[in-house]
Amino acid sequence: METLRVSTHSKAKALAGALAAVIRKDGAVEMQAVGAGAVNQAIKAAAIARGYVAPNGINLVVVPSFVEIEVDGKQRTAIKIRVEPRKKPGW
Repeated sequence: METLRVSTHSKAKALAGALAAVIRKDGAVEMQAVGAGAVNQAIKAAAIARGYVAPNGINLVVVPSFVEIEVDGKQRTAIKIRVEPRKKPGW
């Protein structure tokens, strides 16, 4: 599964386009964000991406979790955000 790294300076609309493209291709995507600004941009992008894929009958679900990553040789706690289509009942 593809992992997109998000920063405070990430453009929400551009990230949303990348999310929509990966979801259409692979079915799901993960984002990693460290810090409040990065998490803000990631959540905004997920909300925008829902609008991009909705005309195709896809409803997205966002599942957040914590993950330990290494940045510049130091351990950091990041928010991992999995974005995937909602499964319909009976699937």
